[in-house]
Amino acid sequence: MEKKFLTFLLNIRTKRLNSYMVAITHLGTGGAIWLITTFVLYYLGYRVYAINIFLALIVNAILCNLILKNLLKRDRPSWINRVELLIKNPKDFSFPSGHASSSFAAAVTISFYFKGLGVFFLVIAFLIAFSRIYHFVHYPSDVIIGAILGIAVAFLTKSIYDEFLLDYLQKNMGFLFAFIS
Repeated sequence: MEKKFLTFLLNIRTKRLNSYMVAITHLGTGGAIWLITTFVLYYLGYRVYAINIFLALIVNAILCNLILKNLLKRDRPSWINRVELLIKNPKDFSFPSGHASSSFAAAVTISFYFKGLGVFFLVIAFLIAFSRIYHFVHYPSDVIIGAILGIAVAFLTKSIYDEFLLDYLQKNMGFLFAFIS
């Protein structure tokens, strides 16, 4: 079923849609949009929120990209079937999707603090995740599990942050909160 969906997406490609999907997928490459957003929020004085978003991204990267991908070692569809790729063929494993997990980890964390902005970023996260399937570098299950993982990481890190880290950081690392006041 996943292969049929990937084939369907290959058949609906257009030049215009391709250009949009390339741009969208690159928003999530290296967590670019999420790191920039975190920096902007920190700079604007939302330090507590920005640090929580950064924490979610770090925990997610360790769990998804360093542990799960290397433990599960699922080949990408682009490694199995030769298709014309619109983006560079990734060299790391496919499952779970790092783009999807980091996008949802950051977007859900943002939505904890900013409802309207959170909805906007959840849409961006969905588009980034979908673009990975569109580009034939992930199976739908890679992206679905990646999104679920990112959402779980957001809830976990917010809980840990609120319960343990926030008070400690404010008492012992005030420079993180005083910087750019």
